[in-house]
Amino acid sequence: MHSSNVSTHGMAVAPHHLASQSALAILREGGSAIEAMVAAAAAIAVVYPHMNGLGGDGFWLIVPPEGDPIAIDASGAAGSLATLEAYAGQRHIPHRGPQAALTVAGTVSGWDEALRISRDLTGRALPVARLLADAIGYAEDGIPVTASQAHATASKLEELRHQPGFSETWLVAGEAPRPGSRFRQPALAGTLRMLASDGLDSFYRGPLAERLAQGMAALGMPITLGDLQAHRARRPGPLTLQHQQGTLWNLAPPTQGLVSLAILGITDRLNMADADDAQTVHRIVEATKRAFALRDAHITDPRHLDVDVQALLTPEALQPLADSIDDASASPWGRGKGPGDTVWMGVVDDSGLAVSFIQSIYHEFGSGVVLPDTGIVWQNRGAAFSLDPQHLLALAPGKQPFHTLNPAAARLNDGRVMVYGSMGGDGQPQTQAALFTRYILQGVPLQESISRPRWLLGRTWGQSSDSLKLEGRFAPPVSLACASWGTT
Repeated sequence: MHSSNVSTHGMAVAPHHLASQSALAILREGGSAIEAMVAAAAAIAVVYPHMNGLGGDGFWLIVPPEGDPIAIDASGAAGSLATLEAYAGQRHIPHRGPQAALTVAGTVSGWDEALRISRDLTGRALPVARLLADAIGYAEDGIPVTASQAHATASKLEELRHQPGFSETWLVAGEAPRPGSRFRQPALAGTLRMLASDGLDSFYRGPLAERLAQGMAALGMPITLGDLQAHRARRPGPLTLQHQQGTLWNLAPPTQGLVSLAILGITDRLNMADADDAQTVHRIVEATKRAFALRDAHITDPRHLDVDVQALLTPEALQPLADSIDDASASPWGRGKGPGDTVWMGVVDDSGLAVSFIQSIYHEFGSGVVLPDTGIVWQNRGAAFSLDPQHLLALAPGKQPFHTLNPAAARLNDGRVMVYGSMGGDGQPQTQAALFTRYILQGVPLQESISRPRWLLGRTWGQSSDSLKLEGRFAPPVSLACASWGTT
């Protein structure tokens, strides 16, 4: 069994140890948690490249030691050429290829916006070149290939090998790289060097932006230089849930932050502290169904919302949903939104400043398209749009797609601040709910809360089933009880 780590001077959590080390190095040099997160975000884009990158989107929750959190929406909108007419004759937007690479990549703008916030909060700043130094070194000198990257490359090889730039970037002698072998990304190193010298804004306005736009035009992507120049990260007010244990926050639309908060708001009315494992699963699954229904009915580009999403998190809105849950019977279930390939990371510094951050290119390797001479694989988040003009998520130029991404944070009644999150599309809010319930409500030690068996309502990678999936590590009585209640 793993044990929890404890520190008095700051901590960093990431899916890859090199990203964590990059963050910790910045903290040791006196940098803020935000600066450390930018270093980690750049590093993880290099060392975990099948799951995220500069061609993706990002979302931030920055929690100062005192006061309200600051949210950053660094997600891009559909390009000006991404019209319904451009996809005429197709039933849905392709998941791979240049037509899938239809939204501006926002994550670098989020790094830039976060650093502005860091300067405002601390009155000082480390050079951007220092924050990107580790990432540049990892890209230029090479990193050992993870088992995850090797498996993803091999499993997606036939699907993606003919996409522009894919084979040249991700294959070695025409084959997937072996785990542990050295993997270099010289073109990406060059792009990072340009950002270090010209500034992060050059991704959208400058010579790098012009290079990106030229590559997009050559590949037939529906994004233009004007689309890059028009992009800005936003600071929307975060969604808030008043919970018995404290105040919880998550991102507003176009993310599914509503789902994560609604699940915990519903279960807050169900005495989860005394629930056994089977009851915990059943109640969270039932709350998830109701939260997903809210999401699917309302969540879209914030400029197209038909409701006040914050109003869906009031006691008056949540109590009827909790009352509708039957401990002995499951309610019907439709379909989830599907998988997402994502990284969540958390950093806290010795001042108490905490950051919850998530960065993604949607599917493994995103669209599969790597822009010429940049090493940047572009996301396929635009595949979340619908080609039905009447649909809530109907494609339109300048419109933001729906996002499963949602970094979470809480300030508990006892004064502790908690930043938490996960990868996994539909699974993100469910994993958040499981962790919060076990650790905060049921008093399970933190590492054990993380390590205990999990479940997923909805689809996961490579599967079409939307039914409930329980890990085999659950004790048989838990599975039997859920089956007897029809929890599917």
